[in-house]
Amino acid sequence: MTNPTWFPDELASVGPEHLDTSYVATYDRKASTDWMSELDLLRQYELDERKTLIDLGAGTGLFAEAAAPFCKRVIAVDVSPAMVAMIRAHADQAGLVNLDVVQQGMLGYEHQGDPADFVYSRHVLHHLPEFWKVVALQRMAGMLKPGGVLRLRDLVYSFEPSEANDVIEGWLGRAAATPDVGWTRPELETHVREEYSTFTWLLEPALERCGFRIERVDDVGSKTYAAYVCVKR
Repeated sequence: MTNPTWFPDELASVGPEHLDTSYVATYDRKASTDWMSELDLLRQYELDERKTLIDLGAGTGLFAEAAAPFCKRVIAVDVSPAMVAMIRAHADQAGLVNLDVVQQGMLGYEHQGDPADFVYSRHVLHHLPEFWKVVALQRMAGMLKPGGVLRLRDLVYSFEPSEANDVIEGWLGRAAATPDVGWTRPELETHVREEYSTFTWLLEPALERCGFRIERVDDVGSKTYAAYVCVKR
């Protein structure tokens, strides 16, 4: 199904760096994520070899590749051609026959087959403005079977509006010194200025409104990130 013409161009909204093959090659070093801890969490919610998992905004595919040995099927979805090319190369090299790769965005991906058991989305939702966040969450709910699990982590603000200056300045002050080891202050400033992080007190009612029950909220201690486990009602 083709989206209406009034839907946004997701490829245009991801930022030019995510389309740059040289940047993509360094992305995992900047992100430095413990994927096994995420898998251990999902296995507490019965992720196993009978289950299907959709990784929306899969990036270079490291989480999808780590999840594949524990799942029946993994679908890695990303809008960036450079990211998708890297996922496919890694999957071919590792011989992961149960990992499918789809070049699409959160608003463009159309799930095929039985409803999924899990949707995983990390640091992707902030690319969409508020209205489109809700559309994306509703689409995620539509991909899942009843009782299916959404693991959502993103740059989300958990502070009062009056605290914005102090919290954001504190966050920027902890930025990486150089881009090869993490996100620098100019990169984070670009995020605050040009991307669409929201507040927890706006996102959480939206999750509920879209048919999810929030089971768990992880405290990441910064007031600028939030991680949820949600179950589709």
